Amino acid sequence: CILATKLPSNPQSVLEQIICDADLNHLGKKNYWDRCGRVRQELTKSKDMLMSDKDWVDFELTFMNKHHWYTSAAKAMYGKRKLKHLRQLMKQKKRLDPDGTPFIAANSSETREEAKKKKKAKEKAISSVELKQLNLGRGVETMYRTTYRTHVNLSSIADNKANIMLSINAVVISIVLSSLVPRLSEMPKLIIPTTILLIVCLIAIVFATLSTRPKITEGRLTREDIENKKSNLLFFGNFYNMPLEDFHWGMMEMIKDSDFLYSSMTRDLYYLGIVLAKKYRYLRICYTVFMYGLILAVASFAIIFMFT
Repeated sequence: CILATKLPSNPQSVLEQIICDADLNHLGKKNYWDRCGRVRQELTKSKDMLMSDKDWVDFELTFMNKHHWYTSAAKAMYGKRKLKHLRQLMKQKKRLDPDGTPFIAANSSETREEAKKKKKAKEKAISSVELKQLNLGRGVETMYRTTYRTHVNLSSIADNKANIMLSINAVVISIVLSSLVPRLSEMPKLIIPTTILLIVCLIAIVFATLSTRPKITEGRLTREDIENKKSNLLFFGNFYNMPLEDFHWGMMEMIKDSDFLYSSMTRDLYYLGIVLAKKYRYLRICYTVFMYGLILAVASFAIIFMFT
């Protein structure tokens, strides 16, 4: 049975088919990429096969395309994930060699010559403007980078504004408590404007604090969330309670899948926007209360001193 696993394999019995499928079951498992990297290192050290990323992807695509499962159990257990790995390899090939000949799977009815002809016909049909629109990689990265920077700057501005309000109102309250409150028994007419001023400052402090108060999250994502692409590993609040192994695996999965990566970045930007909207809503209330409340308090003091 062990000898039957020699490549190219040609198992003759059921037992030989089972061990051949077991020998290459990593092609349809989650640890495929880790195993793939180790095989690449082994070939480099043992056979001096130093390949570029493009050559290695071609090597893996050829191997995956020639391989097939011998037993129905292996097809059921590993077939779906193997096809997923194959699609990811094709995406990597397209990214590394966008102008190269597309890889044709074994079960495709097209030949390489037909694929070349179709590609040339498609390129002729596309106008120069459309060709420029296809090269969006750098533009997309710039968009995300600029948007992230804008969100971070807006968050910093909001925190500074909240800090200003906290400082001003704390100073006002300390002055009122130390200067006016002890003299209210001598000047009872100042009770109402002093109370208004203290209430206004307290409300402003509450909303300024709410705008900067951090939200506590669970900090743990499951592998199922990552596999279903419902996770966002770019925000520390989602992974600080995760084991290092799970976090590393999730990041590798995200890096290998550009759709997953851009989806995570988009989701991160969305929740950053939600947090910013909440910050600025509280700050607006805080500044509004402080402005109108301060006007009311000063007007009360003026009325008391003018008409009494």
